[in-house]
Amino acid sequence: MKNDATFAYRRSAGHSATPVKRIVILYEQLIKDLSRAVAAMEKNDIQGRSHEVDHALVVLARLQGTLNEAEGGEVSRNLDHFYHLLRSSLLTAQIRHIPEMLNKQIRNLVLLREAWVEVDRVETERTEKDGAEGNGTRENLPLTAGAQRPQPGNAPAATDEPRPSAQWSG
Repeated sequence: MKNDATFAYRRSAGHSATPVKRIVILYEQLIKDLSRAVAAMEKNDIQGRSHEVDHALVVLARLQGTLNEAEGGEVSRNLDHFYHLLRSSLLTAQIRHIPEMLNKQIRNLVLLREAWVEVDRVETERTEKDGAEGNGTRENLPLTAGAQRPQPGNAPAATDEPRPSAQWSG
């Protein structure tokens, strides 16, 4: 029953969330999936590990599907590259039973999630300011990483050590 309530809450939050907040929610889900996969690895729970990694791959595909190179430019290309490397790393960790490889990817994902949280914070402040001045609403803002909004910087390579969480431009 708790899982049903949690699912309903997260689904509701996702439907009412901004596009950037939806990305944050996907990162959070991916981090949870991988954390549970590590726990399953440590218990030698092959079925649990496989289930969590499989779900993480579905979430990763969803994240990759949000990319828009026309609006996101280099950031979009960097994230696409990171997602490809991450997918490869997840499959390798799953096949070879390497929990530390998953932990490393969790650390990378936490850094990127933090960058997207910052993007959401800046957009929210901008929307509130624009709304107070009568200049528009959040709906007027670009829906993907674009020229005038702060963006997560270069994505950490899935095989590299984590890098700083964001490089802001604007």
